[in-house]
Amino acid sequence: MENILVKISRKTFVRNVVIVASGTASAQVIMVVSSQFLTRIYGPEAFGMFGVYSSIIAILAPAVALTYPIAIVLPKSKETAMNLMRLSFYVTLLVALLLFSDLIASVFHLQEVAAFLYLLPFVIFFSGCLQIIENWLIRNNQYKVTARSIMGQTTIVQAGMVGVGLFNPMAAVLILFTSMNQVLRSFLMVTGAGYFRLGKLTAFLKQTNTQEMKRLAKKYYDFPAYRTPELLLNGFSQGFPVLMLSSFFSPVAAGFYAIGRIALDMPTHLIGKSVSDVFYPRITKGANNFEKITPILMKATAVMSVIGLLPFGLVILIGPWLFELVFGEGWAMAGEYAVWIAVWGWTRFLQGPSTSTLPVLSAQGFHLVFTICSLSVRISAMFAGYWLFGDDLIAVACFCLGGAVMNILLVFITWKRTRRFDTERNSLM
Repeated sequence: MENILVKISRKTFVRNVVIVASGTASAQVIMVVSSQFLTRIYGPEAFGMFGVYSSIIAILAPAVALTYPIAIVLPKSKETAMNLMRLSFYVTLLVALLLFSDLIASVFHLQEVAAFLYLLPFVIFFSGCLQIIENWLIRNNQYKVTARSIMGQTTIVQAGMVGVGLFNPMAAVLILFTSMNQVLRSFLMVTGAGYFRLGKLTAFLKQTNTQEMKRLAKKYYDFPAYRTPELLLNGFSQGFPVLMLSSFFSPVAAGFYAIGRIALDMPTHLIGKSVSDVFYPRITKGANNFEKITPILMKATAVMSVIGLLPFGLVILIGPWLFELVFGEGWAMAGEYAVWIAVWGWTRFLQGPSTSTLPVLSAQGFHLVFTICSLSVRISAMFAGYWLFGDDLIAVACFCLGGAVMNILLVFITWKRTRRFDTERNSLM
């Protein structure tokens, strides 16, 4: 047994996952500890407003650079990757300047957070910068920098929320510190990697080659054409329950859902994102080297499904009791929401490797179509629960069950596509 563990620990993939997960794990421990104070300092209504604002960021931020940063990992040439970074930076700047907060507030009837939406261009710009540097570090296997930056950013933000909240427990405090997340992590990543020098940044931008950026924009057109709308739709589907609960029920209902999502996102970020960050370049390398990628995908999915059973299964079994124990009296209803969020969360957890595999298969178009179908199923299910029963918990349950079914379907479809990919590659060899 000891020899097996030694062999596993020597594998580069496992070692990199552990490095990223260690930083994320430290951050999650900090969040768990701080949540003991936050849920006792701030009420469900404050968390509801905070959840609405966070949902808007979650919808817009992933697509701010039109997903060109994801392509930074793919090319073999370092110069090509750097030109993709420049392209991503200029696209991010343009999108941030074009963002109009008044429109967002009026469309979703979010007047209670309208004043804070003026921070969005600032937050969105740094979200794009964060994606650029994050994918550059992934490309160069600088996972230790990523781990340290996650831990540092989480410590500062959570300490600020608790410290200031003791004197002024308002939703504005949660929102303002949330707006600092991307700025802090970007700064910590850049400084940790040794890139924080004005001369380096100036030289980087001076080497801009407009013609080359145009060529790369066309070559990787499938990212803005397919992956960007897919992420926007997926982000909307993640934030939609909070927006709907706030609009049709109350900020308190939105707050219960928001704290449930925050708690259930912890295992997803702890292991899920760590595996995804390492798995994406691994399966890209495997495809470039004509390896069979189906076994790689199947092993990763199997591991994710087993690991996810413990945290999500525990919430499914004793969610209400657990939430009241951890977060304090009055949060049992959040645990009721969390039971259904956990069912959906487990399937999101295990479909992570499949999502990372689709760009390697050049299946961005399929992913977009599938996301549209999945979003339609989830929204229809939630509206059905609302219109038929008029109950917020039933509406959330319908939404989560619809999402779970679609996530499992995506896993099976991706497996089928990788088998076909491997067969076609073998026939050409």
